[in-house]
Amino acid sequence: MDRLREECGIVAAYQMGQPEPGCNVAPVVVRGLLALQNRGQLSAGLTSYNPQRDRIIQTHKELGTVHEVFRLNNPAKGSRIMEEYGGVAAIGHTRYATSGAEDDSLAQPFERVHGRMSKWFAIGFNGNLANYAHLKAQLEASGYHITYHTDTEVMMHYINREMRGDEPPNFVTMFRNLSKVFDGAYNITFLNAVGDLVVVRDPVGIKPLCYGVRDGLLVAASESVVMTNLGIEDYRTLEPGEVLIANRDGYRVERYAPEGRRAYCYFEWVYFSNLASNLEGRSVYKVRHAIGRELAEMEALQDKEDCLVVSVPETANAVASSFGYHLGLPVMEGLLRNRYVGRTFINGGNRAESVRLKFTPLREIIEGKRIFLVDDTLVRGNTLRRVVRDMKEFGRAREIHVRIGNPPIMGPCFYGIDMPTVTELFAPHYLDAPRTGELPKALLERMARDIGADSLSYLPVARLLKAVGVPESSLCMACLNRDYPTATGRARFKAMAQAVGREEPPPKAPAEQPAPVHRLAGNG
Repeated sequence: MDRLREECGIVAAYQMGQPEPGCNVAPVVVRGLLALQNRGQLSAGLTSYNPQRDRIIQTHKELGTVHEVFRLNNPAKGSRIMEEYGGVAAIGHTRYATSGAEDDSLAQPFERVHGRMSKWFAIGFNGNLANYAHLKAQLEASGYHITYHTDTEVMMHYINREMRGDEPPNFVTMFRNLSKVFDGAYNITFLNAVGDLVVVRDPVGIKPLCYGVRDGLLVAASESVVMTNLGIEDYRTLEPGEVLIANRDGYRVERYAPEGRRAYCYFEWVYFSNLASNLEGRSVYKVRHAIGRELAEMEALQDKEDCLVVSVPETANAVASSFGYHLGLPVMEGLLRNRYVGRTFINGGNRAESVRLKFTPLREIIEGKRIFLVDDTLVRGNTLRRVVRDMKEFGRAREIHVRIGNPPIMGPCFYGIDMPTVTELFAPHYLDAPRTGELPKALLERMARDIGADSLSYLPVARLLKAVGVPESSLCMACLNRDYPTATGRARFKAMAQAVGREEPPPKAPAEQPAPVHRLAGNG
């Protein structure tokens, strides 16, 4: 409900072989970025490679959506940008700031100009370095000046350090060395003035990444929806610890880090990724549909009169639709979303004001109704309180029963999701430790009162895992179970928990006990 901010989306394209004169992959990259707008709306950018230009590597980036940055609503201006920044290879990026300020100086790709072509490069980065502070301190101790205070800048410096000397870089060795330095989630696109394109996925694979080829055009992207939109049917997952290296002669995929634990971010299926995407062989839409079914199985309605299912648009729509279908309840748009405001978490500024601008209860639909309000997650609770209040006060709903398609969020994320501290989270104020089963009825009643709802329930971990269809051992669920997949993540949470303990521990929850199936009684 509190709209979560994802860090970035990345796209790369390369027309391999002997392309036709005037070949330009920039429009391909922009089409890909449009499909990844869900991953960041703060800024967008593109870097292209064109050996016929004096400026072989050239970057266009600004604050704004993909439409705004590339002037897609103005064909003449848009065409000029595509022509000026065209090339046979390009990388693109959409950004939300999980690290650094919200200004155009931090729009990506980041470009580093150098007289030696192999050292003139640009990078796009999807993820978050959990050990950014440590790496930054090391650079500063070595005489570096950090200008933008973002992990992408730090990453660029470390990549540059791996290219010392006159020999062309060995990218497998480079990222093998960097994997011993970087801790966190990182998908990287790299493009240099020699014409090398490199795409890297971190050793545990926290964020998704795939690639495909059609008619000599190689495309890599954060999500498979890009491949679908470009008509690339034969695409593959870039596995954790793999690096893809391409040039005009072709491409190859090699392993730079040994196979080990995989830690796919489960939130990609629940919230972040495009409904049309397929991650690690699992359809995002089908997972959300399954979550709705699992939620419905927890209900035992005694009276369906005046009951209505309403979703918090838009990421919860598939969950709500499935929930209503399996309960035999009507699903209607009782809460309208202003599509021109942007996602509440992705936009900066005052969240309460964003909620007022973004969500409008539709009185004609919900007045006098008993509403099942379905959302994908409950993080801070601020947005949900406002929406529930507005649906009751302005929408005149009789009852609001909140159903969350996710277990309680119990830990911060150090890998690129905007929930950085324990104290800002809703559930830890009621729970002292993660729970796997259903929560006690008395506790749920207290939590429901806090947000102004008539009832509240979460999806238990076992039901979530059943819906996602990926083994728990292959998922990062640290925000649920506080089991962080990297060393720095574990150390940061331990330090954070100790700091919170020194201040004021959250109130203790009642002892866990079996909870009954949720029953919505009749009106009497």
